[in-house]
Amino acid sequence: LTGEDVERGTFSQRHAVFHDMKTGETFTPLQALPQAEAAFDIFNSPLTENAAVGFEYGYNLEEPGRLTIWEAQYGDFINGAQMVIDEFLTSARAKWGQTPSLILLLPHGYEGQGPDHSSARTERFLELAAEINLRIANCTTAAQYFHLLRRQAALLQTDPLPLIVLTPKSLLRNPLTNSSLRELSEGGWQPVIDDSQARCRPRAVRRLILCSGKVYTDLTASALRGARASIAIARIEQLYSFPAEELQAILFAYPGLEEVVWVQEEPENMGAWTYIQPHLHEMLQGRWPLRYIGRPPNSSPAEGSAAWHAANQTLLIDQAYDLMPKVAEDIITSQEKT
Repeated sequence: LTGEDVERGTFSQRHAVFHDMKTGETFTPLQALPQAEAAFDIFNSPLTENAAVGFEYGYNLEEPGRLTIWEAQYGDFINGAQMVIDEFLTSARAKWGQTPSLILLLPHGYEGQGPDHSSARTERFLELAAEINLRIANCTTAAQYFHLLRRQAALLQTDPLPLIVLTPKSLLRNPLTNSSLRELSEGGWQPVIDDSQARCRPRAVRRLILCSGKVYTDLTASALRGARASIAIARIEQLYSFPAEELQAILFAYPGLEEVVWVQEEPENMGAWTYIQPHLHEMLQGRWPLRYIGRPPNSSPAEGSAAWHAANQTLLIDQAYDLMPKVAEDIITSQEKT
């Protein structure tokens, strides 16, 4: 594991390396596990993304049996390595028959931190995804993240692919993302997670909200959640390859369903919407209308004001729960898609 501040974690969440302030010596607990059967190395890398990701890509090709991970300080910082991503990571299999399995951990989420600390540019990776050349995931629980990495390690020899993970920021300490020990020890990776509450009353559901990532916790934490028994919220954890079979099973689990809504916190021209819209249209086959709720198109990934972000985020969540939606121009887009 290498990257920008990975030893402590950008958000002080990892503490993988302890430093003795008196002697300067370091201690890495994961290197001292008596039952460990694999090596573990962790190194901070400089803020030179193009060079660092290029090095890790080459190392990954030379050591295909090792789980090689690079983490950005913020997801936006991957912009500095775009040339390596375009020329090597996403296209090397098609051009030269190379089989990289490099993992990129890219903190992503709209939390009022501004245009340069919000987006890992999901849309760019989804535009580059074709011919099963990548895996792209946006996890919402600790168990999902754990099983995603375990699956990647298990497939290093049999099905190596680069893995792009949109990792959490504030969710690192959000109790809604907690997982039990049983979920860690006995569970497995779930490409799509249905609404466990709504499945107890499937005939009451009229609107199915589909989303991915942090916006799910904003939706479920809303006070409106308990007052809208006719709304179910399913999260798509695996963006690519598209989990059509798992999602279709969820759609047909609600016999009274009247509409499907995609909710995202990114602008309409960013995030997963432009990628996922044709997939959903093909799946829905006109049975249900498909609508988009989220920020309108923008040239900037996010607002430059924390107060403006908070106001827009509140309106976004309100629109998602409004069963008779009205468009708030220039703030929230809520369009009928046919």
